[in-house]
Amino acid sequence: MRTGLDPGGEARAAFLRTLEKGEVRHGVVSGTESFGVFVELGGGADGFINCAELTWSSGGFSHTSEIVSVGQEITATVLDVDRTRLQAQLSLKDLEQDPLRDFARTQLGRTVPGVVTRLLPMGAFVRVHDGVVGLVPVAELAEPWPQVGDEVRVEVTGVNVTHRRVGLALRQAVSSNRSVTGKVAE
Repeated sequence: MRTGLDPGGEARAAFLRTLEKGEVRHGVVSGTESFGVFVELGGGADGFINCAELTWSSGGFSHTSEIVSVGQEITATVLDVDRTRLQAQLSLKDLEQDPLRDFARTQLGRTVPGVVTRLLPMGAFVRVHDGVVGLVPVAELAEPWPQVGDEVRVEVTGVNVTHRRVGLALRQAVSSNRSVTGKVAE
C-alpha cells in the first residue's frame, strides 16, 4: 500500500497511459480482499480485479484467496484504466470461455443432474454445471422441497445468456417424459 507523497506517481501515470482496454497483461497478485484482488502490473501501477471478474462460477467461493494467492503470477485482460486513481480494472474470467454459452447450446430441454446451492422464498438455486447456476421457481418445486446440498435432477426450461439466467423445473424433471419447448436468448 502506498502512503504519503508518492515520487513515483508520474512514472505510474506514464505506465498507465500505455495500457489499452482489451489488452492482455501479466502481473503479480499483491493483495486479496473479500471484495477483490490487487495486482502489481509493473511500472509501479496497480490493477484491481473485482470478485465478479475472477471466475465464471457465481458464488463458487467465499474469499478471493480461494481463487488466487498473494505472490501468484497471473494473466488478465484490461477492462478499464482509471488515470485519477492510477489503477487499472482487470478481468481473469475474460480470458476463459463462458460455460453458459456451451451449456445453452447443448442442454436446453434436457433433464440434468445438479446440486441445490441456495434456497430463497422465490425458489431454489441449483448448480447444473461448473459456472452455471439456475433457478427452480417456487411454483416448479415439488413437495417436499430439496435442501441445500441435495443432489437433484432438473429440467432446463430456458436460458438467457445475456442476462445469465437459467430456468429450471424440478417438478417436470421427475414427472413424465414429455417434450419441452424452451428458449435460448442471447
